[in-house]
Amino acid sequence: MTHLRQGRAAERPDNSALSGRTADAVRPGGQGAGEAIRLEHVTKSFDDHKVLDDVTLEVAEGKAFCLLGRSGTGKSVTLKHIIGLMQPDQGHVFVRGKDITALSGRDLSDVRRSMGFLFQNAALFDSISVGENVAFPLRRHTDWPDSKIRETARAKLAEVGLEDEYDKMPAELSGGMRKRAGLARAMALDPDILLVDEPSAGLDPITADEIDQLLVDLKKHGTTLVVVTHNIPSARHIGDELAVLHDGRVIERGTAEELDRSDDKMVRMFMRSEGSG
Repeated sequence: MTHLRQGRAAERPDNSALSGRTADAVRPGGQGAGEAIRLEHVTKSFDDHKVLDDVTLEVAEGKAFCLLGRSGTGKSVTLKHIIGLMQPDQGHVFVRGKDITALSGRDLSDVRRSMGFLFQNAALFDSISVGENVAFPLRRHTDWPDSKIRETARAKLAEVGLEDEYDKMPAELSGGMRKRAGLARAMALDPDILLVDEPSAGLDPITADEIDQLLVDLKKHGTTLVVVTHNIPSARHIGDELAVLHDGRVIERGTAEELDRSDDKMVRMFMRSEGSG
């Protein structure tokens, strides 16, 4: 189930000016080689509740960045800023050096084509088959013939162990299978960046480990990952760098080993958690 295709797609849909790697992602005030994503002093409030409070972080190309924290601390809101579903009240979000904060319409769509998004509940369309869920972004963003779209969608499902499920409806799948189908759809256009919201939520430990391994395999093949989770074993498995978000602020970041040695008591307690999400 974890045999992902080696390398990038031979005929990747080239609908984005950001497809491929950018050698030098521009940081405010300087150059940052190999930087895929950067949040610069991002603040976001809903009514009187400040969800993100002056958050600055960066994610390196080809690495896995895990954003940790308790429920309701702003992790998913951070992901929505990165993909442009939300705009900050203050601050800026950069993807490959492009400030997406003020983008909309075609310009924002072009940036999004370089990113995939795996939602917490997979967010499959219940009215179409599993295969057509995976084919959906291909039909929307390419002019490929139907035969090639179907072939690609079947290949993506095979990569996540669902090669026999193309014609099934989402309601016929287990939770773990729905998550894998969501991953296949998120990777349909071979994005360079994959955003993942709580990949192990609601899954048994074995299935959660399978999803984790799929993500690790994607990273090995060059995909940049931003994973939101409160599952510490999963974060240890996936993440090259971890950051802990608490009360809207990043209070600690580093490798798992560095966070284990944190001076912050809350961070150490969080890292000792063995909860599976």
